[in-house]
Amino acid sequence: MRPLAVIGNVNVDLILGPAAPWPKAGTEIIVDHDELRVGGSAGNSALAWTALGVEFSIAANVGSDQFGSWLREAFGERAAKWSVRSERTTLSVGITHPDGERTFFTTRGHLPRFGISDVLTTIDGAAMAGGYALVCGSFLTDDLAHNYDTLFDWAATHQITLALDTGWPLDGWTEKNCTKTRRWLSRCGIALLNEVETTTLAGLDDPIEAAREIRSHMPEGAIVVVKRGPDGAVAIGPDGSLVTVAAPKVEVVDTIGAGDVFNAAFLAALANSRSIEACLLAGTQVASRAISTLPRHYGGPLASEEAVR
Repeated sequence: MRPLAVIGNVNVDLILGPAAPWPKAGTEIIVDHDELRVGGSAGNSALAWTALGVEFSIAANVGSDQFGSWLREAFGERAAKWSVRSERTTLSVGITHPDGERTFFTTRGHLPRFGISDVLTTIDGAAMAGGYALVCGSFLTDDLAHNYDTLFDWAATHQITLALDTGWPLDGWTEKNCTKTRRWLSRCGIALLNEVETTTLAGLDDPIEAAREIRSHMPEGAIVVVKRGPDGAVAIGPDGSLVTVAAPKVEVVDTIGAGDVFNAAFLAALANSRSIEACLLAGTQVASRAISTLPRHYGGPLASEEAVR
């Protein structure tokens, strides 16, 4: 199996719900469940890899409060070299709704101060040679995003294929944000996008044509994946062929981090040299399991092996 790493945003998620309708100001409601867990795009992917029995490295940082200590403890030795910033740890409160959707309230916290030094200190480039590194949380990790060119050069030196999932920009998909993302993708071997991101970046209504357009500006042999939620996923493979898979039908409990879980399972399968179809199946199956279980369940190592065959 090729080496795997994730680089990006790790924070604390407090999940409450379901809540419907939205309560009036000044009132209080009782919800059925709560869960305090590791969050952020990088954190969600790392949790999935851990549950699936996949070896990986993770580059992140934390704040200097109790939440920061809690996050470091959750990752054990993998967090030994994480930097501790003077800011408070970023906290997201996610309110779930009966239809499976959610609303987030997030503090800025420590994430903007995650930088290139955090990556180079934590990830052994030589040990990662020939592997895959998932880069996520681009619009939250300001310091690192400003040095993406250095990150891309470092990856190229060690023949590391970068898979990019930027997440949603805080100020929306403005032309400036679209331009930045297209430039970043021109240095990445894999794009992991949802349907809205794909069509917005390409300026095309059809997600498949949009994926082809995005891939045309990426390196030769690039892979573009479009995550379509309950409609499954599609990909334009290294040879330019279209691959489509359906998603299992499940009763949704909590969709938070579904795309991040998909990313983890997809890349785990890819690192095991599986076909693009098998990678998409792994992503949809593991993500579907995660969003339909409470407490969240990914299937364990045996399910991982079955999913990537």
